[in-house]
Amino acid sequence: MANLITLARTLMAFLVVGLLHYRTTGIYLTAAALTVLIIVMDALDGYVARTRKESSKFGAVADILGDRVVEMSYWIIFAVFGWVPAWVAIIVAARGIVVDGLRSLALERGFTAFGTTSMMRTRLGTLLVSSRASRALYGTSKGIAFAMMILLFTPGLFALFGAGLRAVAHASVYITVLLCIVRGTPVMMEARRLV
Repeated sequence: MANLITLARTLMAFLVVGLLHYRTTGIYLTAAALTVLIIVMDALDGYVARTRKESSKFGAVADILGDRVVEMSYWIIFAVFGWVPAWVAIIVAARGIVVDGLRSLALERGFTAFGTTSMMRTRLGTLLVSSRASRALYGTSKGIAFAMMILLFTPGLFALFGAGLRAVAHASVYITVLLCIVRGTPVMMEARRLV
């Protein structure tokens, strides 16, 4: 069940990207609502896996792959539309590739990204990368950034909310990129022992 939720949220991200090509208020509001649902589903798949005792290495890897596809779909389309600078998508993509490559190396040696067999060995690394609080904060920040960027470019909304909407949307993007870097750095530091 958890893996089906992961697959569904990944496919929904593609749907949102498609919807964003039709710039009407209703479609953009639908895309923003679906975006929030996608982020909620990211938390739900882990919860379902734990409560139904479906946790597995495959499921953990599928969850991370789903996360990457979802976040890169958003950042790339935002960059293509000129909503965010291209460097945002490049940094997030580069961080994801490096971190996931290092996690693959760790997986070969029996370590996972999260849980009792996590590759993270330091308290700070565990707190920043593996803790539920850190993962929830990062997931929430992505959800806010993605939804706010869609709302910022929703026809008619900027006229209602103006510069405040722009400030919140842009701040949420840069906070999310900062969290992305902060959460990726310990993985790179701790992976040195695996290389």
